[in-house]
Amino acid sequence: METDIVLQLTTLGHPQRLAVFRLLVRRAPDAVPAGEIAAALGIKPSTLSSYLAALSRAGLVTQARAATSLRYAVDAEAVQAMAETLFLECCRGRPDLCLSQPDAQPGIAAATGAGKSRVLFICSGNSARSILAESILRAEAGDRFEVHSAGTRPRSELNPLALSLLEDEGHDISMLHAKNVDAFRGPDAPRFDFVFTVCDQAANEDCPAWTGQPISAHWGVPDPVRVTGAASERAAAFRRAYGALRSRIAAFAALPVDRLDRVSLQKAVDRIAGIDATADA
Repeated sequence: METDIVLQLTTLGHPQRLAVFRLLVRRAPDAVPAGEIAAALGIKPSTLSSYLAALSRAGLVTQARAATSLRYAVDAEAVQAMAETLFLECCRGRPDLCLSQPDAQPGIAAATGAGKSRVLFICSGNSARSILAESILRAEAGDRFEVHSAGTRPRSELNPLALSLLEDEGHDISMLHAKNVDAFRGPDAPRFDFVFTVCDQAANEDCPAWTGQPISAHWGVPDPVRVTGAASERAAAFRRAYGALRSRIAAFAALPVDRLDRVSLQKAVDRIAGIDATADA
């Protein structure tokens, strides 16, 4: 085990290899095409190939072929073993030695102090998928969660097809407006218990860590805004996105959040990411 962790830490000691690893962690459990990784990080394909080979040799990344492309995913068990080794052996199992802010880890629903867990959904534009997710969770379990959404792009506006779909499904859209994630950062910003990315582009971005270390997961859904063609085809794409998000959010809303510890909750939201993202409404 000592040899393994030395190799792993040496491999992650290279800034760009670490960037690749962090992107794959953010996209877990997705397997990401090499071309998408290269484009997201601005790395030449030949250079990326050597980085991925090194991460694979260290046992941190897995590789699988899908049609004509190679896809890469973080090896969750290997990463967990590495973290446990660092925590139990190097830090002697003491969070006060390993964490710079051991008191900045509130339990679930502790962020609000009012019995509600705060949830943030993020996509690149905050115009469609994250707005759909915000509305669905508010309808599914609004009495248990304080729900927000935001985008990573500087400017955005709500997509009219998303708003039309939400109205058709009986959601109140009067409170919805497009926001940037910066609205939820800073000393006066709310502290979240859960942060979910619902688009690959947002998950690929290396954003600063959230205060309070919320539980996070990537629930990527294909972008309905990108679908072109007849009005019926575009509407169907939005309905598919709505259906996929509703399936995952219904599973999330059914979790006994107040009775599960952080490790169990993290495993649960990771499993929810595996629910079929092509489901119809």
